[in-house]
Amino acid sequence: MRTAWFVFCGLMAITPLALGQAKDFPNRPVKIVVMTTPGSSADSTARIFSEQLTGIFGQPVIVENRPGADGEIGVMAVTSAPADGYTILLGSNSPLSANPIVKKGLPYDPLKSLKPVFGIFKAMNAFIVAGDAKLNTLADLVDTAKRAKQPLNVGTSFAGYRLDVKWFAGLAGVSFNDIPYKGTAQVVTDVMGHQLDFGYVDRSLVGPLLKSGKLRVLAVGGNTRYPDAPETPTVQESGYPDYLSYAWTAFFVRSETPDDVLSKLAAAVPKAAASDQVKAFVKRLGAEEMPLGPAEMRKFHVEELERYQRVAAAAGIKPQ
Repeated sequence: MRTAWFVFCGLMAITPLALGQAKDFPNRPVKIVVMTTPGSSADSTARIFSEQLTGIFGQPVIVENRPGADGEIGVMAVTSAPADGYTILLGSNSPLSANPIVKKGLPYDPLKSLKPVFGIFKAMNAFIVAGDAKLNTLADLVDTAKRAKQPLNVGTSFAGYRLDVKWFAGLAGVSFNDIPYKGTAQVVTDVMGHQLDFGYVDRSLVGPLLKSGKLRVLAVGGNTRYPDAPETPTVQESGYPDYLSYAWTAFFVRSETPDDVLSKLAAAVPKAAASDQVKAFVKRLGAEEMPLGPAEMRKFHVEELERYQRVAAAAGIKPQ
């Protein structure tokens, strides 16, 4: 009986403290974990949001890059941190929708381990080649792949991109040699340097390089053409009507994070997204604003998992 009384008193002492911490959240620096290398579009996204959120919170919001293992390292950095809202994940489709479909023994469940704060934007994916490459169209790429003695080398930075490339390869009746990277920036660099035959990346990182002529886009994975490059066809227009591929970005926290803390984060992120600086940034990326609150983002996330399951089944891809 005495033990029960002490436990009760302990809980009563802890509860006001926990409520106080939630009430004045945040009262110390907040961290945004990014699953890619510096210089990537995700890294740039985190940094511009960190600037805006610092002003909103009145506390420093810092960015920590944790690349590697198809995003697993970054996700685990968040799921192993205290569930207090001070460690936020800048999540994306590959680690949170594709990894569960293509990887065995994943150390996290994206729906059970995390809960969404806010969906920010999505950007259509694209097949890219060097500006002086001999390939000019998606048909050129397929024809070259069919005639090549060895599979063409393609650079991708996450499992989601590899899944979409395999899906396309199956539709086109070709095979590619996938070279995995820790970040999109290095994929783009190696495409321009001809270390890769082509790359498959989200469209947000390549805009300025297209204008300079250092890169060329063969086709985009959206269901509409990219506004800044209307001459570039979609993959659907190029003969693959079922193909659709976007990369999306959203903020997540550990699933055990208190609801009142989540509410404060979910109110702050759209304020940051509505700033002129972020809106201009999203436009420069060539991305589309989503925007989705916690419940809407959870519904969208579930739909994305189901979509990747269908893609994997169509491409004959099994978890490895």
